[in-house]
Amino acid sequence: MKIVDVNVRVFSHTTRRHQDTAGHAHPGPPHKVDMAILTIVADDGTEGYCFSPPEVIRPHVIDKFVKKVLIGEDPFARERLWQDLAHWQRGSAMQLTDRALAIVDCALWDLAGRKLNMPVHKLIGSYREKIPAYGSIMCGDELENGLATPEDYGRFAEKLVKRGYKGIKLHTWMPPVSWAPNVKMDLKACAAVREAVGPDIDLMIDAFHWYTRTEALELGRGLEKLDFAWIEEPMDEQSSASYAWLAENLDIPVLGPESAHGKQFSRAEWITSKACDILRAGVHDNGGISPAMKCMHLAESFGMNCEIHGNGAPNLIVAACVKNAKWYERGLLHPFLEYDDGFEYLNALVDPMDEDGFVHISDKPGLGEDINFDFINANLVG
Repeated sequence: MKIVDVNVRVFSHTTRRHQDTAGHAHPGPPHKVDMAILTIVADDGTEGYCFSPPEVIRPHVIDKFVKKVLIGEDPFARERLWQDLAHWQRGSAMQLTDRALAIVDCALWDLAGRKLNMPVHKLIGSYREKIPAYGSIMCGDELENGLATPEDYGRFAEKLVKRGYKGIKLHTWMPPVSWAPNVKMDLKACAAVREAVGPDIDLMIDAFHWYTRTEALELGRGLEKLDFAWIEEPMDEQSSASYAWLAENLDIPVLGPESAHGKQFSRAEWITSKACDILRAGVHDNGGISPAMKCMHLAESFGMNCEIHGNGAPNLIVAACVKNAKWYERGLLHPFLEYDDGFEYLNALVDPMDEDGFVHISDKPGLGEDINFDFINANLVG
């Protein structure tokens, strides 16, 4: 079995998610955006798929790097193919990003699952059939009755608990909100949520506001009084020394790194330098399912949990295959959006949640996505 083709199709779909000038998602009127689907084709006709923003897997990235490594090779040799692609990042990392590596790795896993008619989580080795989800709230905004005030966060948190969530994570206000960031406002929002949901719901915060050490310490000590489960990314993650200082001075667990480059290698450094109490890994941050699993087992070796960054089928698969992840991140959520509406290019959600707050792992072959190929082919761009 050999790989004979790698191709990308770009299509448009309708969404109500908009990005502000800093890249944060917020609700707005319906509009069209582009999405891409990478397809890896084997000589027996088996195909593997993975969705991606078009800018991640541009044609020159596919032609210059991906095809050069994959064409003519055994699609089941995922580790060797990943290592060969990662080698091409030397001097080319701005083009062949970790996110591009992740899309290719996920498509190879999807191909293997579809060929063997098995879900990827069973190919890896399942640990669980369901996992509790925490509701991951969008960044704060200035929309009336949206997420403009601490009281808005409290009201929305109540709705999430009624929906079934046993954990909630806040993303508070960030630029371009004119007065953000602001530690005291963040703590007011966190206090409003704690008061709204009571003592039995796990609460977390992702506070990537480029805070200083002293500001992050002030935030963390306030969160300790509110019995938060972790503090995530309050400072620039390029300085692991700052996180080691923060972890040493706080009792609340520090989680990270989320966006730091370096795959499993940098995460090993974070563990050994005591820069975090809970490791953070995500399929698209770390270069694929394969390296994300390495991060999970790395954390396990040090007796640490490793929480998955982001939603979607690949991240759900990784969470299903390990013991040392407590949560699946479901979102991003907002009072003006309904997450369960899903996407036009999928026939069903990959992460439906039951009334008790559990997401059940799909047993569909491959990544478990029910792709609407008719919609994709009818909405191709270019």
